[in-house]
Amino acid sequence: MLLLLLPLLLLLLLPLAVLWRQRAPGPGPSWLASLQHRVACGALCWAAAWQQWRLEQSTLHAGPRQQQALSRCLKRARGPPSPLRGSTDMTTFRSHLPLTEASQAPEEESGEQLLAPASKRHPGEASLQATLLGLAALNQAYPAALAPGSRACVTPTSPWPHPLPWPWCAPRRAGPPGAKDPRALLLEALRSLGLRALEAGTAAELLDVFSGLEADGEELAEAMAAGKPGAPLPARAAELREALEQGPRGLALRLWPELQVVVTLDAGGQGEAVAALEALWCHGLAFFSPAYAASGGVVGLSLWPEQPAGHYLLPPGAPVIELLPVPAGGQEEAATTVLLAEAQKGQEYELVVTDQASLTRCRLGDVVRVAGAYNQCPVVRFICRRGQALSVRGEDIGEDVFSEALGRAVGQWPGAKLLDHVCVESSILDSSGGSAAPHYEVFVALRGLRNLSEENRDKLDRCLQEASPGYKALRFRGSVGPARVHLVGPGAFGALREALAASPAGPFPPEMPRVLRHRRLARLLQGRVLC
Repeated sequence: MLLLLLPLLLLLLLPLAVLWRQRAPGPGPSWLASLQHRVACGALCWAAAWQQWRLEQSTLHAGPRQQQALSRCLKRARGPPSPLRGSTDMTTFRSHLPLTEASQAPEEESGEQLLAPASKRHPGEASLQATLLGLAALNQAYPAALAPGSRACVTPTSPWPHPLPWPWCAPRRAGPPGAKDPRALLLEALRSLGLRALEAGTAAELLDVFSGLEADGEELAEAMAAGKPGAPLPARAAELREALEQGPRGLALRLWPELQVVVTLDAGGQGEAVAALEALWCHGLAFFSPAYAASGGVVGLSLWPEQPAGHYLLPPGAPVIELLPVPAGGQEEAATTVLLAEAQKGQEYELVVTDQASLTRCRLGDVVRVAGAYNQCPVVRFICRRGQALSVRGEDIGEDVFSEALGRAVGQWPGAKLLDHVCVESSILDSSGGSAAPHYEVFVALRGLRNLSEENRDKLDRCLQEASPGYKALRFRGSVGPARVHLVGPGAFGALREALAASPAGPFPPEMPRVLRHRRLARLLQGRVLC
């Protein structure tokens, strides 16, 4: 009964709050806003406690809960009746529905489809659970982060998989058209001195925000001083100029001295952006992700904001998740999947998700390593994506192997900090000239280094040979040419992300590819090469 009364009270307070703010705007939260916050936190605690209890029960009985989730999936599946809908036997389910690969669209010069089709963001059971438990965990670790006026999202997308409950999604102040424009969102955040939590859709998007802040800092300061939008804030504009003059390291804390945590949604290819933000703009701040999202939706829950980032619980509800063992070198691929309760610590698996709409068992390509267990469910770390491997002569260099080699090479470039990178196989750009051996074209964005010497470029190829014996053998025989490294200018990767987001097949979440297989995207970066 109390759970029903609290939302009703929130609904009654909402029109009063809007009316009060219209009549008595002020610099700080009113008593009514404080009351709303207290009631909302109470409702959140109850809702999160209910979700935590459900999660506890489901993880204690992971096998039966996965069977129940499978049964619901079969009953709700669209399309003509299937003999599977009356059965929840996993053996029958596997035999009737063989594994399918995540679709990869062929290269199209028209550019109408640049990426494989993927599911868009939509509210669901897993998304709601991730959001409620994430908010509760954030509130417990950083109690002031959810207070009125303490949060700001600086990107059009939100890190929370499910739309936030009121009052954390309270309507924005009236403003000009395009209030979802990143520049407008950043200006709104800059006007708030007391932020405790800074939010962005992903770490890569936040990296673009800080890069834009440095590039357009003077224009933003002038807009704040002139009161566009809002009241003029000349003192705050002066603080912005002073903070920018001191360089990127620790910029976030200079702009918002009370800032405690950065909230972003973890997805594929975000590791480099997080590392760059932690080392420079967001130095000294904690990072928190409420979930791990793949092309199949929310697949991992984050319940421990105080622990090192990157550990996620695979829940036994919808979507139905299976684990395909990743074979060690030279071994044959596993013939069948295992359920969550059967996962072994230290073993690597590829995620398999059953799509309810089309009733297909899809291999996502996301590879995880089991780091521990929560009751009967695995706690995992995401390692790499199978679809992001490089191979021009069958050498198969994985995303994690290449990223590690590139990191070692950049560490040998004096003063350089890696911000972003992508690779292109030479055949995509026709850069072998018909006679040169096939090779990798590597595009990098750096901080602290404006030119690349031939000696520094060669270091990447040497690091790749150390990381991959197969690549080293091919290089020794001359079957593969040396990797070619290109330094791109500021904003190049931001433009790439805009092109990815503009595609009709753009995925949720906005994963950052590390290997480009489409000529149009590769040429976009090629046109922004500095050296």
